Amino acid sequence: MPLTEAIPIETIYGDTKGLKPSQVKQLRRIYHERLPADCIVTPEFAQRLAAASTDLNQPLCAYVNRRGQVIRVGVGSPRQTQIPLVELPRYGAERLCGIRCIATDLREADEQPTMASLTALALQRLDALVMLHLTGTGKTKRGGGATGYVASARIAQVVPLGPIAASGDSSDSTVAIAVNAAAGALVPVESPAIAAPVAADPEVSPVPGTAVGASLSLAEIEELDFIEFVGDLEADLERAIAAQPGEGDGDRVLLVGIQTGPVDDRAFEERLTELRRLVETAGGEAIDTMVQKRSRLHPQTAIGEGKVDEIALQAQTIGANLIAFDRDLSPAQVRNLEQRIGVRVVDRTEVILDIFAQRAQSGEGKVQVELAQLEYQMPRLVGRGQAMSRLGGGIGTRGPGETKLETERRLIQKRIARLQREVTELQAHRSRLRQKRQNRDVPVAAIVGYTNAGKSTLLNHLTSAEVYAADQLFATLDPTTRRLTIYPPDGGTPQQLLLTDTVGFIQELPPPLVDAFRATLEEVTEADVLIHLVDLSHPSWGRHIATVEGILGEMPTVPGPSLLVFNKIDAAPSDILEQARQTFPHAAFISARDRLGFDTFRQRLCQLVDAAGLA
Repeated sequence: MPLTEAIPIETIYGDTKGLKPSQVKQLRRIYHERLPADCIVTPEFAQRLAAASTDLNQPLCAYVNRRGQVIRVGVGSPRQTQIPLVELPRYGAERLCGIRCIATDLREADEQPTMASLTALALQRLDALVMLHLTGTGKTKRGGGATGYVASARIAQVVPLGPIAASGDSSDSTVAIAVNAAAGALVPVESPAIAAPVAADPEVSPVPGTAVGASLSLAEIEELDFIEFVGDLEADLERAIAAQPGEGDGDRVLLVGIQTGPVDDRAFEERLTELRRLVETAGGEAIDTMVQKRSRLHPQTAIGEGKVDEIALQAQTIGANLIAFDRDLSPAQVRNLEQRIGVRVVDRTEVILDIFAQRAQSGEGKVQVELAQLEYQMPRLVGRGQAMSRLGGGIGTRGPGETKLETERRLIQKRIARLQREVTELQAHRSRLRQKRQNRDVPVAAIVGYTNAGKSTLLNHLTSAEVYAADQLFATLDPTTRRLTIYPPDGGTPQQLLLTDTVGFIQELPPPLVDAFRATLEEVTEADVLIHLVDLSHPSWGRHIATVEGILGEMPTVPGPSLLVFNKIDAAPSDILEQARQTFPHAAFISARDRLGFDTFRQRLCQLVDAAGLA
C-alpha cells in the first residue's frame, strides 16, 4: 500500500508473536507521538521508544516522516521492519525518501549498526538512521515519560559516491564525510580530503553509499538542525548525479547475468556483451554489470536472496532506474524482483521486443511487433485473479461484474485474435507474391544471418537498393526484395535472381517473435537458395553460424541449399581469416561495405543456383 494512502494507525509490523495486549497497546501509543520538523529525534521520544524496547527485550523501529508523524512502528531491526520498496515514494536518485528511522540496539554501546541495518538504510534511501544504544535499565515517570534507558546514539546516513560537481564551480570535488563540531552529526563536505576540523572521525561504513557517525548523546543529537541536515545532503546528492556522465534522458540500466550449467566463461561474457548492445540499441545506458554463478535458477527470483539485496543496493547507489537480465524470466520472478528491488525489471525478450517496436516502419512490421508484445504481456497481467472473478454463473457470481484484470485480459485476447487474423492475411498475401515470382521462373535467394552481419548493406551494394543499414542490432525488420542480374565471366547468358533481405537472427530467439514473424520468416523457408552471411570480425562468429543453422533447422519447412558468405573481412584479423578459409573452403569472403570479393561471390552464387537446377 503506498504511503500516500491511509495506513491503519494501530498496525504493528515485524515480529509481533508472543506480545502481551498491554505491550501492543504500549507500542500503539508511539503512533500518537509527534516530533518537531527541525529535530531528528527528541530525548523524550528516544527514551520512550527505548523503554518499550527494554520492556520487550527486543529491538524496535519507529519510522517518522518530515512532518514529524510516526507512520510505522515495527518489532525487530531496521532490516526486519523496513518499508517495502514499492510502497516508498520515489523522487529520483538525487532525493531521499522523506522518512527517517529511529531504532533501538540491544547490543553493547558504541557498536556500529549492522551491515543489514545499513543496507536497509541505503535501499530505502532514508533521511537518516538513528541507532539508540540502551542501558538495559531506566525509570518510567508518571504520565508516561521515561529516562535513563538510552546510553548513546549513532547517526547513519546515505552519502553520494564518487566526485560531485561543486556548486558555482565546474570542477569536481571529492565527497568527504565529517562530523559537525557543534552538533556532532555527519555532514558532507566538499574537499579533496577531510580538511575541516572535526570533533571525532566518522567510522568507515561496511556498506557503500552510507556513513556512520561517532557516538553521541541525545542532547547533542537534539541540537542538530534536521531541515538543514537533509537539505545539504540532498544538494550533494543532486550535484553527484549531475557530475555523473550520462547520455540524455534514456534509462540508466544495471545489467544482471546468471551463469548456470555448463556454460563456459567466454560464452557467458559474450552473452553479457550482447545484452549490453541490445540495451544500448534500445536507447538505454548500461552503467554497471552484476553476475552470479548458480547451479540452477531460483524459482522465485532467478538469483539468490543475498544477490537480490546486492542488486537493490547497487541500483540505489548508481541511480539505475531499470534492471535488465540476460535471460527470460517468468512473470512471477519479475514481480518478486520488482517488489524486492523497487526498480523496474525486464528480461532479454522484453528488451528485444522494445527494439523491434522502435524499428518497425511498415504496417506489416507494426502488426507483427504488436502481436509479439501482446502475447508476451498476456501472462504478465497481475490483479485479483480468479478469486474475485464474477464472470461465472449461478449463486455467488452475481454482483459487481468483471474485475479490471479480467477486462484488460479480455481486451488483449480480442486484440490478439484480430492481429492473428491480420498476420494470416499477410501470409496469404506474401504467398501470392511468391507464386507470381515462381510463375516467372526467377530463382529467389534469401539473405539470412545473425543480426548486424551486414545483410542490408550487401543488398544495397548488389542491387542499388536504399534499405536502411546501420551498425546496430535489428536495424531493419521488414523484408525487402530486389532484382539482381549476374553476368557470367565467360560472356554467357546473364542470370536473373530475386534477392530478399530478411530480419536478423539472434541466439535464443524469443518464441513470441517466431510466432508473430512467421509471415516474414516464410520468406526464408520458401526461398530457392539461401545466402548465409556471417560477420567474420565478430569474436563469436562460430557461435553465430551455429545459432543461425539451429534456427533454420527448427523451421517447419526445410530451407533450400545455402551459400556461406563471410562478411567484413577488412575488419577481421588475418589469422581468423585464414582459419575460416581452411575450415570453409567453399565459402565466399567479402566486404560488403568496400565491395571486396563481389566477383567471387557472384560466381559462387551462380554455381549454387545451377547445382539446385534453378537456372
